[in-house]
Amino acid sequence: MPRKLGILLLGMLCLTGVGLAQHRIGYVDTEYILSKLPEYQAVQQKLDQMVRDWQAELDRRRQEIDRMFEEYQTRELLYTPEERQRRREEIVRAEEELERLRQQYFGPEGELFRQQEALLRPIQERVLEAIETVARDEGYDYVLDKAAAPMLLYAPPEHDLSDRVLAELNVNLESQN
Repeated sequence: MPRKLGILLLGMLCLTGVGLAQHRIGYVDTEYILSKLPEYQAVQQKLDQMVRDWQAELDRRRQEIDRMFEEYQTRELLYTPEERQRRREEIVRAEEELERLRQQYFGPEGELFRQQEALLRPIQERVLEAIETVARDEGYDYVLDKAAAPMLLYAPPEHDLSDRVLAELNVNLESQN
């Protein structure tokens, strides 16, 4: 939950005259929960490998462009004006292609974003469902996310539902420690 939304929620509760003492508020740490899920770790490793592969390809292309430019600078005086123009255009096209590829992989609508959506969304939805189940079963009215809401300045451990959510997800914490 974004920090502003959490602050807004608490502010609305106070302004409407509803005392917070009448409501049970719990919190979870989604970063902690996700770090304990083996399937999340596997997906994260897969995404990390994709990033390394794509970055290696971009680095290789950058080195090739640098080599082209150095060669151009070394031989510039030997080229005819037409050849000089052709080589400069070649370098510019290679730079543009590199930027296009960078956007294709890492841009806002790029492959990394699509892969994260496809691979992480089912896990995130499972975690959200488990949070909702624990909150309903244990009578919590509101559950905040400690990882996403750094404005949570104090939270008693007895209201931390993270381990209970992991239990709902059938994650055995004893075997991980």
